[in-house]
Amino acid sequence: MADEILFLTELLGLKVYDLKGRTLGVVKDAAIVPLIHPSRVDRFLLGGGWAWLTIRHDQVRSVSLDGIHLKDELLTPYHSDEYMLRLVRDLLDQQIIDAEGRKVVRVTDITFKIQQDNGTNNLLIAEVDIGLRSIFRRLVQGVLPPRLVRRLQGVIPPHFIRWEHCSIIEADPQRRLRLNISNKLLEQMHPADLADIVEDLTPDDREAIFETIDSEVAADTLSEVEPEIQASILESLEPEKAADIVEDMAPHEAADVLAELGQQTSEEILEEMEPEPKTEVQELLEYKEDSAGGLMNTEFVALPENATVADAMEALKFHEEVLEKLNTLFLVDQEEHLKASVPLARLFTAPGATPLKDLATENLISVDLEEKQDRITETFDKYNLVALPVVDASGKLAGAITADEVISLLRHK
Repeated sequence: MADEILFLTELLGLKVYDLKGRTLGVVKDAAIVPLIHPSRVDRFLLGGGWAWLTIRHDQVRSVSLDGIHLKDELLTPYHSDEYMLRLVRDLLDQQIIDAEGRKVVRVTDITFKIQQDNGTNNLLIAEVDIGLRSIFRRLVQGVLPPRLVRRLQGVIPPHFIRWEHCSIIEADPQRRLRLNISNKLLEQMHPADLADIVEDLTPDDREAIFETIDSEVAADTLSEVEPEIQASILESLEPEKAADIVEDMAPHEAADVLAELGQQTSEEILEEMEPEPKTEVQELLEYKEDSAGGLMNTEFVALPENATVADAMEALKFHEEVLEKLNTLFLVDQEEHLKASVPLARLFTAPGATPLKDLATENLISVDLEEKQDRITETFDKYNLVALPVVDASGKLAGAITADEVISLLRHK
């Protein structure tokens, strides 16, 4: 197995031999071209005096700790290529995202698998090394013989990330395209995990991620990020991109985020938003942040007070996104005055013809738009609520506050 792998620390400084066994130079760097192959070393870069030379992967006959032997010695001068990801320059000692471990890590070495292919030895990136074993290799690089280093490192547990679980951070959008860098791994993560990662990154790296991930994923992630970082991210984006993200947030969350921004930035983002979400958010921004109006979610399900379980089940088919936030529906009269609240769980054990008012909670508890945070948290605690409807001065249903929102309030106190 040891002869089937090679570390980047071993590759660097490895001698390259021509067809007659003469030394042409030593390896100074290597590069992959992701658009061609996601993990195969496509080029070896040799430092030879004042000029660098390039060896293509198909010019290599064999690669081992004894050196690189060529089968074609027609080398070409190295020219910077934006389609190349150079392993020393662009990856070694750089931060990347471990999508499986859901954390930001620093690359300290790279493990290649040596693969035989039609008389050629190809190097394929297998793992990114991040632990003490790779640090040890770095410390003794060029001091001890590689084979001795391999024996000595055996007492140190390996710590690595499979290459397919790595997500490279690249701030330049154009270079991301050239390097075929995808955010698919990040978009598959839970928003809370991605938020933790984002908070560990530099402002430029945060911007790079939010510029390129799906707007819905970005919205869910932004909702999980600390308020001061939320503002920093939106301020770094173009207003049009920021608006796309804010539109995919729940209206009350969008209002909270925009309230953290400077007036000019907030207005620029609102200007780019579609009319309907823009109106909802603007209305919420009029309420004080510590009031029920500032805390409520305006996405809810309200049905006529004479509706049945069957009517509710049909309505819920068109409000799946609301169900993720709210586990209660409300009954209103013809003037939209709040009349009752019905826990969704009660629907699933009742016949379709059952009137919803028969399943309503015994005591209807609500608060008005101006109610303060402290009173709201006390109400949730006193009555063990999971949702609290908010009504205007005339008793019309304006929104609802969820237990999640209250928990978030208490966490940030």
